[in-house]
Amino acid sequence: MKSPIDNRLNTTFIPVTDIKHSAQWYSALIGEPYTEENVHPPVYHLPMTTHTGVILDAGSENVEPSPHPLFNLHTDDIDASYRFVEQLGYIIKSDIQRFDDISFFNIQDPDGNVVMVCTG
Repeated sequence: MKSPIDNRLNTTFIPVTDIKHSAQWYSALIGEPYTEENVHPPVYHLPMTTHTGVILDAGSENVEPSPHPLFNLHTDDIDASYRFVEQLGYIIKSDIQRFDDISFFNIQDPDGNVVMVCTG
């Protein structure tokens, strides 16, 4: 039977407690300008350059972050990305892991969500 559901990831929802702080944190991470006037609780649509969207969602009272990354943000330069995150003062959860075809490291957002930065 043919599925009516498309074979593509559409939007990632990230549960957060402080929508303005998280919007600023994620905007800095991906190099997008942050303007508080663009934040309209309880959700914030993070500006992305691809079809897959990211929505910060402060609509839940209980935020229970996953100890494992649920998504990754792409980079072509893992070393420059690691240095950038260090300069931002973000919590780095793992050193760069290098394999033949992929490299990655994990960071932690303000609510404890684990975010992977990855070359693959």
